[in-house]
Amino acid sequence: MISLIAALTGFISSLFPYFLQIIKDISDKKHELAILEKQIKIQKMGMSERLEAAELFAETAQFRELYTTYKTNIKFVDTLNGLVRPIMAFAFFFLYVSIKYLQFSIIDDSAPLFMITEILWSQEDQAIFAGIISFYFGQRSLAKFRK
Repeated sequence: MISLIAALTGFISSLFPYFLQIIKDISDKKHELAILEKQIKIQKMGMSERLEAAELFAETAQFRELYTTYKTNIKFVDTLNGLVRPIMAFAFFFLYVSIKYLQFSIIDDSAPLFMITEILWSQEDQAIFAGIISFYFGQRSLAKFRK
């Protein structure tokens, strides 16, 4: 049961980026409507060229700011910044493997195989695995569906 809940949670959590994109699209469209209303006012005043130049300048500055957020032009810092997520993923993976190794090392040698597998592959392990796999495959299939 826990595995099923974890699988569903992993799949549903892969939908969050798309919901955020929809919310962003809605706010972008509201913003575009506001810009269009302003353009109509300015066109009535005969200043549409000026508005377009200002919008283009604002958009360029916004994109420049967005893309320079993660760049410091210091190679070491930029590399370290790009390695944060992989390092965290590997750290948790090695922590998980270490815990499983410790569990295996304290099991009595005479224990039957089914008991060993129940200890090493518990419901919590199945839930973690199901959540991760569901997230990645759910996100992948939704990306294909959107294209």
